[in-house]
Amino acid sequence: MEMSHTTIEATETNFLLQLSQTAIHFEPVTKITNVFYDEVTRQVFTVRSGGATGVNVKGPKMKNPINFCVEDKGAVQSIKFSPDQQILAIQRTSKSVEFQNFSNQVPDGVEYSQPCRGSSTIIIGFVWVSNTDFILVTNQGIEHYQVISDKRYLRAVKNHSIQGNWFVYCALSGLLLVSSGPLGTSLQPYLFKNHQLLRLTKFEVDFPNPPQPARLCLVERDVTPTVLYNQMMVLVLKHPIKPNPTSSREVTGKSEIVVYTLCKDSPPRKTHILQLETSGKLAVSILDNLIVVHHQASKTSSVFDINLTGESDGRVVTLHPFLASVTIRPYFLNIPASAAMLNHEPSKMSCELYSPNWVFFQPNIIIDALLGCLWSLELVLTPLIDMAENPCELFDFLLQRTDAKPTAMAVLSRLMCFPHSLSVDLPVLGRVFDKLNEAYRNQLDIEIQSQIAMPAGAFQLATGSTSRRPNMVIDQTNIYSRILSPMIENKPVGEACDRFIVAIVSEYIRSLVQYHIPVQHFIYEVLIEAFARLGQFYQLHQLFQYHAVADSKPLACLLLSLESVYPAAYQLAIDMLKRISNANEEIVEILLSKNKVLSALRFARDMIPIESISARKFLEAAQNSQDPSVFYGVYQYFQQRNQRARGSPAFLKGEHCEVYSRHFKLLFGDGDSNISLSDSLTMG
Repeated sequence: MEMSHTTIEATETNFLLQLSQTAIHFEPVTKITNVFYDEVTRQVFTVRSGGATGVNVKGPKMKNPINFCVEDKGAVQSIKFSPDQQILAIQRTSKSVEFQNFSNQVPDGVEYSQPCRGSSTIIIGFVWVSNTDFILVTNQGIEHYQVISDKRYLRAVKNHSIQGNWFVYCALSGLLLVSSGPLGTSLQPYLFKNHQLLRLTKFEVDFPNPPQPARLCLVERDVTPTVLYNQMMVLVLKHPIKPNPTSSREVTGKSEIVVYTLCKDSPPRKTHILQLETSGKLAVSILDNLIVVHHQASKTSSVFDINLTGESDGRVVTLHPFLASVTIRPYFLNIPASAAMLNHEPSKMSCELYSPNWVFFQPNIIIDALLGCLWSLELVLTPLIDMAENPCELFDFLLQRTDAKPTAMAVLSRLMCFPHSLSVDLPVLGRVFDKLNEAYRNQLDIEIQSQIAMPAGAFQLATGSTSRRPNMVIDQTNIYSRILSPMIENKPVGEACDRFIVAIVSEYIRSLVQYHIPVQHFIYEVLIEAFARLGQFYQLHQLFQYHAVADSKPLACLLLSLESVYPAAYQLAIDMLKRISNANEEIVEILLSKNKVLSALRFARDMIPIESISARKFLEAAQNSQDPSVFYGVYQYFQQRNQRARGSPAFLKGEHCEVYSRHFKLLFGDGDSNISLSDSLTMG
């Protein structure tokens, strides 16, 4: 039965994990149909009758599926495209791999092959590490080839000898791990870089109680090479082991994941141990730098973040799940209406979660081959809004997540929402501010560094602490527009809320200053306005007297608006503007608006170039003052300025001062009023 796009019930909002809303559907496994998945290209191959009756290729990154046929030369063991989809590799035997070139998703029909080296050699598997670099992994070693597609042959690049049991490959980092030894616990890493396969230092996975007699106890499905926080790591899932395979004694104990971090100039070292609460059938997904461990029996998952604080012995950090026993959101497959009516079935079919048929691939792919569905696992952060019992740990978690800003803002809004926030200690909120501003400061530093240096590579071996661009930055604009401004608009009447605003804004400013982040004027405005509403003008005056507030024009204007309730605010504003180098024009405008025309002219004379002073502005203000002596003094000043500058006391036509010249003659005629200019400019 063909399934259409999947849907999710909109009413369910309390699930932290979900399957991608649109599944990739393919023909399920049958007696004549095999299904293969390639982690490098993230493509699922459906092969019918050995490829003779059709091969179908689909993937999350593909716009359209690829369909073609190949000659049936036996059962297909593995099939993979090169990353650019130009070459198809098919393994049908343990001795060789066949290749076929493609053009516009159509095969050219001509096959060429590459056998492995040695008569006793058996191919374990193969992997495309680039569009032309091809790796054969055998029980005798690693064979690196370059595919020359136009000439249809493979050129040997290099061989590495190793007695291999199995291998795993991480396409994201180019790390290939090969297992060797009777227990399978010797892991040999190879790094593909610049078309070369480099051998790194081998390391041993420690099993305290190895089985007797010796047998393979570390298998491919329990080893996950990955990249977490830009560092290459290897996750090893360790199950409790029966000391004797013939023993009927029940296995006790819990599983754990050991994390090995690859270092630049030394062997991989054990850095973390993830304590699982269960044992049994387990699988690992990597999701947004998180390790998600799925337990099939309990149908639950646990989420680990290696960047969170754990118990450390100085070398290894032991972590418990940040989120334990979470489940994947219920999932429903839509059944076509015609089929549902014909079989009297509902239009939706519930999909079994954590099904025994599920196969997990890296980093976050889940395939049900019997159902014919491929999903990607997704993280849903919204439910964390209701899980803020430990705000500091929650923000440690959210700051590392991609697209977590809406959730973080919602949590922060709840923490700072009056009166709900009264249950949160101010020191706790201060520590949250510190975490936010540490990321904020880090972002500012990186922006400065990016102007003088190139950014580091995307992936590196561990070299110690490095500066990494934070996934989320909550800056002062976010705090003001999303939290403080709505809080002020909707705040209840009374002093309690204003006192709370003073407390949290003061704490936020303290945190900004601690991380050397200049405080924006609108943050100070919230604090000043709250002080004013409370009538705490003494505290307000101290802020400015001791320069605890950074000077700015908007703050000076705010102080001027408080003059009616606190007269001293006027002088505080003027003093602040005087300390700002480019605020002379504003001071003049303020003095003129206060009808202090002569004071404004004196200030302009001392602080502003004489030729840029507008005579019309001052003459208009002097006329509006209705004080003849003030008008006379201002008029005489500009006449003398004109005389010095142009040799004539007359105003230029472009200055539009004719009306003021007529007003001067009306008041004083052509004579002298006996008021000296020096007297005028010292009056008022």
